[in-house]
Amino acid sequence: MACERYYHWAMPLQLVETTITLAELAILANERFGDLVKAVVDVEQETMAVGCELHVDAEELLLKRGSLQKDLWGINLYPDAYGDDERFVEFDSMINLRPGQGNRSRGVEDPGTRKKIIEIIRKKITN
Repeated sequence: MACERYYHWAMPLQLVETTITLAELAILANERFGDLVKAVVDVEQETMAVGCELHVDAEELLLKRGSLQKDLWGINLYPDAYGDDERFVEFDSMINLRPGQGNRSRGVEDPGTRKKIIEIIRKKITN
């Protein structure tokens, strides 16, 4: 495994600086929610944290490691839908509510930011 593990509320929160396998994501999904893994992506540093109960937990980890709030976006990943970006990645998190950045919903409204998140995920998750 090419990521660091942190334990938060008995759930492994993993910092993915290089890669994580789809099988590892599926294990994380089964450990917490069954079909999804919550994650936060840093669109500038191209890192992500996965396996949190709340997106804010992963956001906190990335902030402590030098990420900037404006670069962090919360998503949900559905391992069973890998290969179909529209079903695999769900842009939905309370941490995405940022009226000051022009994002007025829990989604990621900017198409360029969504595209960058997808590109990072494609690099970080291996099948």
